[in-house]
Amino acid sequence: MLKKTFFSILFLFAAGLARLFAAYNSLGIPDSSEIRKNLVESWFEAPLDVVRLNKAEFVTNNIGQEFQIRMEEDDSFFYIFVSPKTTICIKVVSDSQSYVEQKVYHPGDGAGSFVLIRDKKNEKPLSARYYFLKDSDVYVQFTPYGKSALADLVIFGNYASRGAPTGLPFDFFYSSSFDDVMKVTQSKLPWNYVLTSKNEYHAVRQMCAVIEEALPQIKYADDAMYDGEGHLVHVATGKTFAFDEIGGTSVGQSIFLSSAGFLKWICDGLVEPIAGGLLKRDPLLKETVNIKDNGHQGVLSQHYNLYFGLNWIRNLASAVISVYANKDYMFNQSGVDVTINPFASSINDKGVATSVTFIENTGYRIQVIKSLLYVLAATEPDTFYLGAIRETDTSVSPEVRVFNQNVAFFPYFMDDGTFACTVFMNGKKLSLDDFMRLYKSDFVYLTKVKANEQFFPNYEKK
Repeated sequence: MLKKTFFSILFLFAAGLARLFAAYNSLGIPDSSEIRKNLVESWFEAPLDVVRLNKAEFVTNNIGQEFQIRMEEDDSFFYIFVSPKTTICIKVVSDSQSYVEQKVYHPGDGAGSFVLIRDKKNEKPLSARYYFLKDSDVYVQFTPYGKSALADLVIFGNYASRGAPTGLPFDFFYSSSFDDVMKVTQSKLPWNYVLTSKNEYHAVRQMCAVIEEALPQIKYADDAMYDGEGHLVHVATGKTFAFDEIGGTSVGQSIFLSSAGFLKWICDGLVEPIAGGLLKRDPLLKETVNIKDNGHQGVLSQHYNLYFGLNWIRNLASAVISVYANKDYMFNQSGVDVTINPFASSINDKGVATSVTFIENTGYRIQVIKSLLYVLAATEPDTFYLGAIRETDTSVSPEVRVFNQNVAFFPYFMDDGTFACTVFMNGKKLSLDDFMRLYKSDFVYLTKVKANEQFFPNYEKK
């Protein structure tokens, strides 16, 4: 009798531990799986007219985390949310006094939220979506396909995986925890694209801080760079800048840099502490693209330096790699080009469009750059990227596509797991969203450089 009682207690204890584990998963996000088990008949499979009668409910899981269950609808779909409580602090200013007030809400796309999307015409389920990160534009969803469900992993509007078979019925996901989701899809979805460590980005963040501190000194000057001896020279010719070419300003007071010169200044800050000197100009101008002389590009290249910006970032990144390794690498030996194709397709205003991600000697469409940098930050932490923007000059006929502008991207994850990317261009700091708006019709080519905490960009002005 005593033995039976002991095993009964042990069984109940184990069951309780299992429920607690289900409520607190490996990512530490709120889990509603136990709650959702009781919502199938009344919310997930009930007719629309019945669901409309349901009032919003507030239910707690086994470890006391509160969730709100509610329905929202638009012209075509209705949505059933199971969303965790979130508390934010808001600064309130009233009658010259300020105080902090706590606000409670239940965001439908917060980490730990689950949403079932159903069609209003036939009331059938269309997808079940799990939000598991601070960035709500990153999520996993399941769609019914016959007797089973297909899995999608979406990163800022681009599918890292689309239609991966799970072999499980769609309703399995009505009550599955996020840990369950990860286990059944671990070999189906590229989780390494989205699950990151927050402690691997110190060098990138430190480089950003150092560059930002120097920005007030930097003045944009067309075609300006500092050569291997620290002289202010023209990128195109290597000739020293005349005093009146920089507005009669004393060189010692400011750092004059062009778009290309700014990226060299950043790379010099990595190279000088190791090599004891700055990068030389001539090797950075080497051609990296083979063009047929009698082809369209070959004819145009007689009048335009079509690939200047692309050559520049390939040679710059290769030069830094060479210094790091203490061995000379040509660009085609260095492995600095970013050529990955992590996305199957994109979401746009018209639905889903198949997208070719990387194009040789052209790069990536600007629309994919945020998703791409997210994946790169997750898979190659503490790396920054030199970019060459391919713009189209429509003022001439036929149109000319040319790499003139350069840019630097510093992607990382903040302490709370949120993705961030600092963009530096022409001696200024930009947000990634602003950059994408400015160049929305263009392409960008990327080369990669490993960040380093030993970063000291400066020049003894000569």
